[in-house]
Amino acid sequence: MPQMSKVELYAAIRRDHRGGMLMRELERKHGVTWRTVRKALDSAWPEARKKLPPRATALDPYRPVIDGILLGDLDAPRKQRHTVTRIFHPLRPGDGADSCALAFRHGSS
Repeated sequence: MPQMSKVELYAAIRRDHRGGMLMRELERKHGVTWRTVRKALDSAWPEARKKLPPRATALDPYRPVIDGILLGDLDAPRKQRHTVTRIFHPLRPGDGADSCALAFRHGSS
């Protein structure tokens, strides 16, 4: 059986229920739990996904330092601005910044 969206699943459950299928039969046919069947019969639309808070990154402790360097570079000539390597090296010694090297290379936004 191909994967269907929750809206399609809910519609199929309601359609089969109107056709006379019992809840247990609906569970077995659609491969869902009784709670999902109950939610489908109670509401035409599935509940919205929960918004998760953004996770902390390995760069978060160093963000103020990095932002300070980048703000200072706004006035510098283009050839004198800090590169990624020049920003990363002052963070490295003894700060445990080695763990954030990969995250640093992919962006600090």
